[in-house]
Amino acid sequence: MKTTSRPCEHCGNDLPLTARQHARYCDTRCRSRAFRAQKTALPTELTTRDRWVRRSAEKVPLTVAGMAASSTDPRTWSDYESARKSTHGVGTGFVLSDADDVVCIDLDHCLNTLTGRLAPWAAAIVRDAGTTYVEVSPSGDGLHIWGRADVRQGRRIRRPDGTAVEIYGTGRYIAMTGRRHGNAPSLLGDVSRVIRALTASR
Repeated sequence: MKTTSRPCEHCGNDLPLTARQHARYCDTRCRSRAFRAQKTALPTELTTRDRWVRRSAEKVPLTVAGMAASSTDPRTWSDYESARKSTHGVGTGFVLSDADDVVCIDLDHCLNTLTGRLAPWAAAIVRDAGTTYVEVSPSGDGLHIWGRADVRQGRRIRRPDGTAVEIYGTGRYIAMTGRRHGNAPSLLGDVSRVIRALTASR
């Protein structure tokens, strides 16, 4: 079957050429599974905040109406249900703000897309993060660890092997998938200790 270069939001496979312009899923099964997964997986600490946007394939934030959004302008954000139901862009994103202590640790290129196994360095970070929500990033080979900590300035930590760990707490939006990693719980835990360890080892 011939496919497009646009990925299905649920399984990550390319959409078929016959897919409509605003299609987000391969078929009705993926669509149903994605909606069920998002309703059960995403922490309520995120879904109850009106800090949601849509995102383009190039990771540009969009409003639910398809206009340009900003990670620093609350007027361009929306509630979760409106963002989830919007057909603009290819997925949703959550905006980090200094209004609270919600943070995200972004691990690049750490997940084997064929076996589902984590690189040892990433597995250690996930373990040290403790009981908190972790999901697979849109690329399919990275992870987003969500939690609570005092992070007022983003950090990018380059690892010796070329991979990177990024830590964000405000002024940025993070692309969401709702694809829970492993048995990660649907809650935000305290990730202060693992962030301190990561920044100290830089």
